[in-house]
Formats: sequence, C-alpha cells, structure tokens
Amino acid sequence: MAKCSNKWTRAAIPALLLHASIGTVYCWSIFSSSFKGLDFNMDVLGWAFSLAIFFLGMSAAFLGNFVEKDIHKASLIATLCFTIGIVGTGFAVRIGSEVLVLLFYGVIMGFGLGLGYLSPVKTLMLWFSDKKGLATGLAVAGFGAAKMIFSPIIEWLLSLVGLEFSFYILGAIWFVMMFVGHLLLKKPEGWVESHEKISVKEFFARFKIFFDVKFIGIWLIFYINITCGLALISQEKYIYTAIGLGSVSALLCTITGLLNAGGRLGYSAIGDKLKSRNTVYKIILISEIAFTLVALLTGALNGGNTFALIIAVALLLVVNAGYGGGFSNLPTLLSDVYGMGKISSIHGIALSAWAIAGLTGNQIADLIVSKTGSYSNVLIFTVIMYAVATLISFLLIKTTKKIEE
Repeated sequence: MAKCSNKWTRAAIPALLLHASIGTVYCWSIFSSSFKGLDFNMDVLGWAFSLAIFFLGMSAAFLGNFVEKDIHKASLIATLCFTIGIVGTGFAVRIGSEVLVLLFYGVIMGFGLGLGYLSPVKTLMLWFSDKKGLATGLAVAGFGAAKMIFSPIIEWLLSLVGLEFSFYILGAIWFVMMFVGHLLLKKPEGWVESHEKISVKEFFARFKIFFDVKFIGIWLIFYINITCGLALISQEKYIYTAIGLGSVSALLCTITGLLNAGGRLGYSAIGDKLKSRNTVYKIILISEIAFTLVALLTGALNGGNTFALIIAVALLLVVNAGYGGGFSNLPTLLSDVYGMGKISSIHGIALSAWAIAGLTGNQIADLIVSKTGSYSNVLIFTVIMYAVATLISFLLIKTTKKIEE
C-alpha cells in the first residue's frame, strides 16, 4: 500500500501541481485583452506568448541534462523563475513597460516553464514503469487543463483587482502550488542517476542525435502537430464568432480545453496498449486529416447550416485532442526508442520543436487570415502539413527497439 501511495504522493500529485501551474501560460489571451485598455503597444506584446513558448522549448533542450542530475533543484528553479516571471509582469504593468513584459513573461517565465515541464516526467515514468503512457498523460493533462481551471479565476480577479494585482495574487497561488510539488517530487528508492561531470564538448555531442533519422522523424512529427494545432487553436474564438457561434464561444473553448487535456490522458493510455507508440501518432494524424478534409469540403469554417457548424466544432475538438495527445506520447515514444537512461535530456532536445512551433504556428495562421480573409485557407495549410507528418510517421519511424544508454 505504501508503495502505491508513493506513486501518487511522490510523482502524480507533484506533477499535477507543477504542470497545472505552468500550463497557465495558455491563459495569455485573457491577460492580453486587459492590456488593451492600457498604454501598451499590442503589436509588441503579441510576442510575449511566443517568447514564453520559445524559451520553454530551448531551456528544455539545453538543460535536460541538468534535470537528469537533480530534479529537485530543477523543480525549485522552475518554481522561482515561473513565479518571478508572473510577479515581474505585474510590475511591468505598473510602470507601463512592454520590454519588461517580454523579459518577465517571455524570457524568465519561459525559462521556468522548460524546467518545470521536464522535472516530473521521468519521475512519473519511473514510478509507473508498467504504465508509462498513463503516467506522462497525467502530468501533461494537468498542463492542458490549467487553462480550463484558471480561466474563470483569472477573469474574476481581473474584474475584482485589475491586471497588475491579478499577477501578484496569481504569482503567490502558483508559487505555493509549485513549491509543494517541488517538496513532494522524488524518484523511487534505489534509482541512482549518473552524476559525473561532462565537458562542453560532450554536452554539445548530445545534439548529434539530430543526425539520427528516427529522431528527426519524431521531431518533425511533433513540430508539425504543434504548429498546425496552434494555427487553429490560436484562432478558435475568432472562428466561432465568424461562423455565428460567438455567443457560446466561451463554453465551446472550455469544452475544447477539456478535450485538450483529455487527449493527453486518453491517447497516452491507448499507447500503453499498443505494440508501437508510433501508432498513436498515426491515429492522431489520420483523424486530424479526415476531419480537416471534411471541414474543407463542407465549407464548415464559412458558417451556414447546422451540419457545417457541427463539423467546425468537431474539427476543433479533434485538433485539440490530437494536440494534447502529441505532447503526452512524446516522452514515452522516445523512451521506447532510446531507453530510460537519458530520457530527460533527449526529451528536452525534442522539445526544441515546441520552441520553433511557438514562433511559427500562430504567426502563420495570422498571416494566412490577414492576406486571404478566410479561415478555410488555414485548413489547406494544416491538411498538407498533417499529410507530410503522416508520411514521416510511416516511412521514418519503423521500429521502437529500445537502446539503453
């Protein structure tokens, strides 16, 4: 019983506390709407979220080895950086500085995001060794559900105390959650990490994994799924308004947020039942292609009859679920291919795809819509990209032979 309890108190609960805090990065659109009434350059502030995701991916890519050696220290630094970023953003609001918003919300908080995202993943996989997919699904489901949980709280605080003090209060709440998660997080007894120092040459040698065809394939699939997901998710509220569902857009965004979290948990649980976790990505991509094609053929994003509206909502549900499922299955697929030895480091390097996607997904969609005035043209882009990812999944990732380091 104690061993079972430890799985939850030392892995699952702290992972949820950490990820449910840092996952609120996706609440930026709620904050940004409040900036509009203040003296800020909104074009400059538009990069705050993109920078946060970029530094999330890059800090994970370069600090995966650090997380491997000391998850406890990594989770503490993540807690401090994330909450300093949030509170610092409140200070930036007070003095009216766009540069400080980018520094605190984009760079410092983004740095904490990367360490906070990686810290609990390997721990979960070690505790739940027979259900690794379910374990990682639990963690990233918290990341996906954070927006759904905190959106109404943030909106309530904004109406009650304003933008600046909302950041201070939320920073305190998220600090407590993350600090408790940091204190609880612990790897199983008997698991000893290698603590030998590595040279600068050895550190950069780890990036030679980009010459591995299977890793390139996994990286590209992950990048494409995020880019296409962000291209649609970033436009979600606008799409609902354009097709005549603006009055229920808040409810629909909550439902799609639930699917985002559910996809992280559901697809990872499915992966535990399959011989190859690459099959999960095939299922995700093919379902996304199918619903995107149906939406294109029916003109679903142009509004119209009830059937078209149903298809439009169904598409966004499928994309949100697949977007979440892509995240939860990444570490388990990598562990199947490369073993558990250096999974945090390899997972971190793979998350560089998230960094690049954070700079491209939203911007590509904005560009297409601004140039063509049609959300349907975004679907043409995404269905082509999903098709490319599907081909990669079939052609480049043929085996899941474990390579222990």
